[in-house]
Amino acid sequence: MNDDFYIIIPSRIGSTRLKNKPLINLNGETLIQRVFKNAAEISTNTFVATDSELIADNLNMITNNIIMTSSDHISGTDRVYEAASKLNLTDETLILNLQGDEPFIPQELISQMKNDFHSSSCDVVTASNPFKNKEDIMNPNCVMVEIDNNNFATQFSRTGSLNNPKRHIGIYGYLFNTLNQLVNLKPTVNELEFKLEQLRFLENSYSIYVSSYFNNIPDGIDTAEDVTNANSYLQNI
Repeated sequence: MNDDFYIIIPSRIGSTRLKNKPLINLNGETLIQRVFKNAAEISTNTFVATDSELIADNLNMITNNIIMTSSDHISGTDRVYEAASKLNLTDETLILNLQGDEPFIPQELISQMKNDFHSSSCDVVTASNPFKNKEDIMNPNCVMVEIDNNNFATQFSRTGSLNNPKRHIGIYGYLFNTLNQLVNLKPTVNELEFKLEQLRFLENSYSIYVSSYFNNIPDGIDTAEDVTNANSYLQNI
C-alpha cells in the first residue's frame, strides 16, 4: 500500500442512464463501496467526494473518508478539486481522480500511472487499454482516445473515427496546483456537448500522457448490461 498520493472518487446520485447508479448492488455490495474498497487497498489516502446524503450514508457502513461537496459541479474534476481543497493538500501533491463507476481498476495500473506521470513531464496522466471488439468502438458509452507516438493524447471521442483508437480508462492524475488551474478554465463547448471533461484539458493545451495497460480490465458501470456482466465476473473470480 502506498500513501504518497491521494485517490479522490467523485460520486453523484443523478446518473441519467442508471438510476441511483452508485447504490446499485454488485454481488452483495454497492458500486461505490466496491470502488472505494478497491482503491483503499492501493492507498489509505482514498476519499469519496459526493453531494448525496444517500451515498454518504451507504459509505458510512465501511469508511469515514467521505467529503461532502456542492451539487452544482458540472464535472468530476470540479468535485475532486473541492474535496482536495478541503483536505488542505499542498500544490505538489499528486491526486488520482478515479471515477465512481470503475470498480475494477488494477493496482498495478495505478503504480504504472504514478511512474509515468513522474517520468513524462506531463500535466495530466490517464490510461487506456485495447478495445475488446469492434462493437465497443461504436458504443458511445466506451470513450476512445487517440495517442501519438510518444503516448500523449491527441483526441478523445465517444463516436466517430480516430486513428488507431484505444479504450479510455476513467482515471486521471495531476498535481493539486495543476488541478487548481484546470478548474478555473471555462468549460469548452465540446466538453459540455460530449460530456468529456478531458476535452477541457486538451483544448487549453494541457498535455495528457496515456499509460498503456494491456491486461484485461472489466468494464466500468454505465448500463444495465454492464451491471449484469459485473455480477457475472464477481461470481466467477
